[in-house]
Amino acid sequence: MTGPDADAPLVERVKLGDVKAFEMLVVKYQRRIERLIGRMVRDVDLVPDIAQETFIRAYRAMPKFRGESAFYTWLYRIAVNTAKKALMELKRDPLITESARASRDDDDETSRVENELSDGETPDAVLASKQIAAAVNFAIEALSDELRQAITLREIEGLSYEEIAELMNCPIGTVRSRIFRAREAIALRLRPLLDTRDGERW
Repeated sequence: MTGPDADAPLVERVKLGDVKAFEMLVVKYQRRIERLIGRMVRDVDLVPDIAQETFIRAYRAMPKFRGESAFYTWLYRIAVNTAKKALMELKRDPLITESARASRDDDDETSRVENELSDGETPDAVLASKQIAAAVNFAIEALSDELRQAITLREIEGLSYEEIAELMNCPIGTVRSRIFRAREAIALRLRPLLDTRDGERW
């Protein structure tokens, strides 16, 4: 996990007008920002544009950044707000493209689950792993926006409960509750595949 002050030198250089320093921050966080936006907006065709808008807003707001939180937490908050704005606009003409659905079936999280298989796994085990990964993605998509954001930040982005609470602007107890409910919902969808007993969660 990146320490809270790890980006401070680059941030200070950006404030002094160093565009290259900001480009380094973009390179560092672009994939994570796009993943987060992709989980919120779902339409893969819109993700690059929203990510670009996020970084433009961050660059313009950089003089106001006082370092009271980690840079990536501040950047994530801008990304969430930018994505929410896009979602409000989408509600006027809602559209989830097939390309977005196909892309999510083969996204980084699915690939990560599949890549954890050893060379000695049987074809049946490989197929089962793909089915589980797809089921997890489908279950995450079916969550409400608040639950999906919380579980994504925790399980996929690896943020702490404190960081998520700051990012989502809610008490840490609310974060724990949302993550618990999200895990329960995901486990419910996975039980037919995993044949788990009640009370066992992924």
